[in-house]
Amino acid sequence: MLYSGFFMNRREFLAASAALAAQAPAAPNILFAIADDQSWLHTGAAGDPIVKTPNFDRVAKAGVLCRNSFSTCPGCAPSRASILTGRSIWQLEEAGTHASYFPRKFTVFPDLLRAAGYYTGLTGKGAGPTNFKDAGWPHNPAGPAFDERKAAKGVLDVHADDYAANFDEFLKQRPKEKPFFFWFGSHEPHRPYRAGSGAAAGKDAAKVTVPAFLPDTPEVRSDILDYYEEIEYFDRQLGRMIASVEKAGELANTLIVVCADNGMAFPRAKANLYEYGIHLPTAIAWPRSIPPGRAIDDLISFRDFAPTFLEAAGLPPHAAMSGRSLLTALKSNKSGQVDPARTAITAGRERHSHARRDNLGYPCRALRTLRYLYIRNFAPELWPAGDPPFFADIDNGPSKTAVVSRKDRFHELSLGKRPAEEFFDITVDPACLQNLAAIPAHKTAFETHRRQLETILKAESDPRILGTGAIFDSYPRHSPMRPGLGGFAEQGKYNPAFTPKTR
Repeated sequence: MLYSGFFMNRREFLAASAALAAQAPAAPNILFAIADDQSWLHTGAAGDPIVKTPNFDRVAKAGVLCRNSFSTCPGCAPSRASILTGRSIWQLEEAGTHASYFPRKFTVFPDLLRAAGYYTGLTGKGAGPTNFKDAGWPHNPAGPAFDERKAAKGVLDVHADDYAANFDEFLKQRPKEKPFFFWFGSHEPHRPYRAGSGAAAGKDAAKVTVPAFLPDTPEVRSDILDYYEEIEYFDRQLGRMIASVEKAGELANTLIVVCADNGMAFPRAKANLYEYGIHLPTAIAWPRSIPPGRAIDDLISFRDFAPTFLEAAGLPPHAAMSGRSLLTALKSNKSGQVDPARTAITAGRERHSHARRDNLGYPCRALRTLRYLYIRNFAPELWPAGDPPFFADIDNGPSKTAVVSRKDRFHELSLGKRPAEEFFDITVDPACLQNLAAIPAHKTAFETHRRQLETILKAESDPRILGTGAIFDSYPRHSPMRPGLGGFAEQGKYNPAFTPKTR
């Protein structure tokens, strides 16, 4: 057997890949696994001492651990739309906001793969939350759903879908002559969590590293342990899927990508352009073509996945895609060196939830380089976490309660208003606590990043930089109101200055 146990050294890889090239089909299978709300530090491969992710770690060891991998948005729907289209969120109209339409005019890579002969499918959360049906899609833009198999109710508050069983059903229905693309969209570790589940599983709260922007309290430590439990649930489902591909004898020619859509659902993380909101775990393996056991520090944008999948399938990138294929970096033997063409990524956000009067979002854009993170807040007069007292852009949970109830720096960091520009040295401040925008020693770097971001946004015709950004606030929100918020949040008011588009 040329490829046993999903591990091999470099010499074995070279021998195996040469032999497999003659017998394997040109187009690989593609398994895309995306967690819901997980920050980059929280895997075994990244060195976390508590959370156990043997299957993520297995993919990283068999291929590449991407240490500087970033979502284009810290919220799920725009992030997923960007992955599917290979474009930035400001290029996607309604799909660049949360829970609006996904316009049918946008081309998504699963459709291009299907047209080229792939058998495609989805389990769990694909594009979304979004209204794709009224926009004219025959199914979720990520693929036809395979969600019939349900899991037995367990000790965690996880989704009812048995993701791995649904993947097995997909493989059973797949025509054997077709390569497959499968989107495994876990609903975990999205909130709510089963309170105390992490401690009940034997996890030690004393070992938790509490991010510096959160208060270090027993409640927050326990909340992080519960979050870890759901990461591990996602990882177990991934492991079952890998085992199914291996059992079918197709692991060698299967491109596996494991990531998340945005950061952890805690204050100042998810829905924020700081590190814990956009810097995400990513591991990629393709045993036939990607050398194993490497880590790369190139800055990778999730909009790069679509052209990567197309190139792997032997297809050209779609003309509208602004992402760039990663295959050259993945197939190289380098480890640690950074490609000069991959030293910066951009990200942004608009509306996340019903968090402000008139359904306003919190528009901001970011440029992340190897050392710095520059953020432009276009409406600093708004509350970044949503209007008080609800702060609805933060998911409810013990950590939110801990922050909201305080009247100290932790409250201000997550809930207070922010300046129009922020600038952080990530190498010494990954928690993004010290704004360097007005510090003379960083003035040159600050102004360079500001200009670079403006140049990119203008080149990509971002309405916010062109002065027409209010259009984002006009797009209707179709997701149900979040229960218990009350007041304006449940009234669902829209900005009357614009007429929402129809599909």
